[in-house]
Amino acid sequence: MTIDVLGRPELAERRARAAVAVLFFTNGALFANLLPRYPQIKAELGIGNAAYGLAVAAFPAGAVVAGLGAGVLVRRLGSARAAVASTLLTAAGILLAGLSPSVVLFAAALFLAGAMDAFTDVAQNAHGLRVQRRYGRSIINSFHAIWSIGAVTGGAMAAGAIALDLPLGAHLLISGVLFGTAACVALRFCLPGPDTEPDEGAETEPKGEPRAKGSAAAGRPAMTSRTRYVLAALVLIATAGTLVEDAGNSWATLYLSDSLNASAALAASGFIALVGAQFIGRILGDRLVDRFGQRAVARAGGLIAAAGMGLALAVPTVPGTILGFAAAGFGVATLVPAAMHEADELPGLKPGSGLTIVSWLMRLGFLLSPPVVGLVADEAGLRLGLLVVPLAGVLVVVLAGVLGARKPQRASGEG
Repeated sequence: MTIDVLGRPELAERRARAAVAVLFFTNGALFANLLPRYPQIKAELGIGNAAYGLAVAAFPAGAVVAGLGAGVLVRRLGSARAAVASTLLTAAGILLAGLSPSVVLFAAALFLAGAMDAFTDVAQNAHGLRVQRRYGRSIINSFHAIWSIGAVTGGAMAAGAIALDLPLGAHLLISGVLFGTAACVALRFCLPGPDTEPDEGAETEPKGEPRAKGSAAAGRPAMTSRTRYVLAALVLIATAGTLVEDAGNSWATLYLSDSLNASAALAASGFIALVGAQFIGRILGDRLVDRFGQRAVARAGGLIAAAGMGLALAVPTVPGTILGFAAAGFGVATLVPAAMHEADELPGLKPGSGLTIVSWLMRLGFLLSPPVVGLVADEAGLRLGLLVVPLAGVLVVVLAGVLGARKPQRASGEG
């Protein structure tokens, strides 16, 4: 089959790219508005570290339980509508979590928000990959970078709300209405029509939207033991990235405020530093991968995360810890997009199956990390519990060999 290399994208495609960027931005910003409020919620509920860790694990638990249902929702509603609908329900769950009067209701609201976030994640990535196929070149990392901008924005909004002593309910209501409205507006500019079914023939593909490499339904080699090993390694690499993200989400603010006696507003800087550095890493990621290959970038990132956070934990200071979280965020910036991309091209799997498996199983990192770190924190201190971050970096260094040594060149003629 011959694939025409696209020139400048048409207006509708550029608008769709901007719309998907808005969806990623709102997804990052919504939950980030809640995270710096965790210490306040924990204090108001009067719970210890272990109970807190179990409660916040409800968010990834909801994502794990609901994750495999995301494909059904996308097929029925379309990826764009599914992303917007689940964004609105995520905002509702976050608001309920902030207003919950008991730890049980808090966990239940987080469970709902996590389930809806899983739907949003799959749907927005599916639509982003659809737009990417229209573009004929990689743009998916830019969407993940926009997610990081959203997370930084949400964290900064929360820090500002704390500094202004804005009530939690009012703060989360403003956030939910603002970003929910933005998602609804973005829906108008997403790509029209149904999403491409992965097992249909080439004639069903929209014009200018060629199949990904190796995605033909016919002629696919059967899955081998090597494919299973690579898929498992990719899940672990993506999970390592989520473990580091969760350290910033669930524990950075608490560690800085409780263990290092930082002010509430300053304590939010740990989370902001992590996602801010992650954004920078994703902006630079495509260029670095083009030059050095995904394998080398991942290994270097694992070393940066392990060394940066390891040093911060060895010599605990507020500035050093903030820099340590920044190093960790920068180090893992490209891991999840890399694992998803590699999994989506594995032989022996239907198109999209590898991506779905990695997206679903990597959330186990978010599920298992909070209670494990919480239990360790109660027994030996949160500083020891945060060793999960440098250990995740070491794991990436060990497993990065399954990633591509060089970024595949885009075909310019035959496909």
